[in-house]
Amino acid sequence: MSTTFDTAVIDTALDDLTEGAKTWAATDLRRRRELLDELHALTARDAESWVAAARTIKKLDADSPLLGEEWMSGPMTLLAGAKALSESLAALERGASPIDGVDLGTAPGGRVSVPVLPHGFYDWLLLNGFSAEVWLRPGVDAATARRKAGLAQRDPKQTNGVGAVLGAGNIMSIAPLDTLYELYANNRVVALKLNPITDPLLPVFQAVFAPFIELGVVRILTGGAPEGGYLVNHPKVDHVHMTGGAPTHDAIVWGVGEDAQRRKQAGEPALTKPITSELGGVAPCIIVPGKWSKADLKFQAEHVATMRLHNGGYNCVAAQTVVLSADWDQKDQFLTELRAAIDNAPVRTAYYPGSDTRVEGALTSYPDAGRANGRVLVENLPMTGTPLLRTEYFSPVLGVVELPGTGAEFLDKAVDFANDELMGTLGANLLAHPATISELGDAFDTAVANLRYGTVAINSWTGLAFLTPRASWGAFPGHTIDDIQSGIGVVHNAFLLDDVERTVVRGPFRPAPRSLFAGEFATTPKPPWFVANKTAAATGRKLTGFYGDGKLRRLPGIFVSALRG
Repeated sequence: MSTTFDTAVIDTALDDLTEGAKTWAATDLRRRRELLDELHALTARDAESWVAAARTIKKLDADSPLLGEEWMSGPMTLLAGAKALSESLAALERGASPIDGVDLGTAPGGRVSVPVLPHGFYDWLLLNGFSAEVWLRPGVDAATARRKAGLAQRDPKQTNGVGAVLGAGNIMSIAPLDTLYELYANNRVVALKLNPITDPLLPVFQAVFAPFIELGVVRILTGGAPEGGYLVNHPKVDHVHMTGGAPTHDAIVWGVGEDAQRRKQAGEPALTKPITSELGGVAPCIIVPGKWSKADLKFQAEHVATMRLHNGGYNCVAAQTVVLSADWDQKDQFLTELRAAIDNAPVRTAYYPGSDTRVEGALTSYPDAGRANGRVLVENLPMTGTPLLRTEYFSPVLGVVELPGTGAEFLDKAVDFANDELMGTLGANLLAHPATISELGDAFDTAVANLRYGTVAINSWTGLAFLTPRASWGAFPGHTIDDIQSGIGVVHNAFLLDDVERTVVRGPFRPAPRSLFAGEFATTPKPPWFVANKTAAATGRKLTGFYGDGKLRRLPGIFVSALRG
């Protein structure tokens, strides 16, 4: 491989990690837990610096409410993840399972379900009305689930060499969380190669991971595609994990150009070591027809706009296809509210490379699409054979498909459409009035079970699963390197569960106080991750402070800020 950079930096890092693997094998569970606690403290200390660097990357104003995204999906998420992992390590230290004491449930098909949200009083208080559970694969019983929880930490001395982690460039906690998952779920020491977009965060990540770096079990590298290619193909790397898009995955595994095509046809990958991945796709948002109030229509339209426009649209799990009933008598009202929600969302700079080109590509394919502030809304999409259903635009492009029918008939068609026509299986969203869910009964539960997605969100956004540390995050199982879709494997999963199939998230249909008046008994107001939330930055900062030190005096300020959003 020809190079135009100094390979010695990577060689030295991998030499260090080869020795570090021996150190990690000799590091007992107590010390591994203490390292997580130290990382937690350092993350809390450097949260301000983290968000300041992220603001530079995202080109956000210092007083922008959108900075709430950086607080919540950055240091807050890492703080929650480190604490949850630390609690699992503490259980293993005691000789217990991380899910001892957790009341396991049953999901459709006889699956074991593991509740992951709320986990404790403060989850219940801060996200009242939201819940999440991890469904294990069919055939796994509760006893097996408890016995296997802990993954590689059940035998910490049996390490698995050196892992290369290729960090993401969109959400700033992805690379640190993936590093922790390699260390703890898989018992591999880690060479983390940052996406060049996130290079301004290098000093923060070095500070946060200082205890692991000093121990010799983490090295953080920078550079572009040449450095990444050299790293993953290095003989001292035993495993690769990446976050990104399917084209990047295929370039790593198969190469590029005609040679890649030949290799794929022959089943001879250029990368011969195992690789796991979290990739994107064309995530659906299925709108189940029902009788919605004007306030419901407006709120849920803002919800869908958030699913697409959070982080500027640069999320692997951003909703890209809204699935509507052509026979819903409120369809036109909803579309009017959706157009307004997209048009009125805060204007922001397209920071992610290639975004403008991808938006122009969508406009070339759909010249009649609506557009505002760099965003594209494509209505009346064909139900098959159109680029928006098969191409992850990774930009503020949203399409609308209309399917015939209402009730269970529509829902069945929508599930089949999502499973069969859309590329990827990372996440799917369902919005349905509680009365409609009740009327559908078992048909609704069956639809959720039939969706082949790694996260299914009901009256919530799948992004909440990303923020929930004990939830699993990744594609629906079953993909292979020659048909990668949304990837192979899971991350986060702080209970360290084996045999994961998916996470199912549920939320209130209405925000408080409307939820209380309608009998939903959920006290959460408009969520702070909504792009139209006016106090998102203040709420995100306050939440991060609480996740950092747990001081109860912070709670009143969080509630006041959240209610003002």
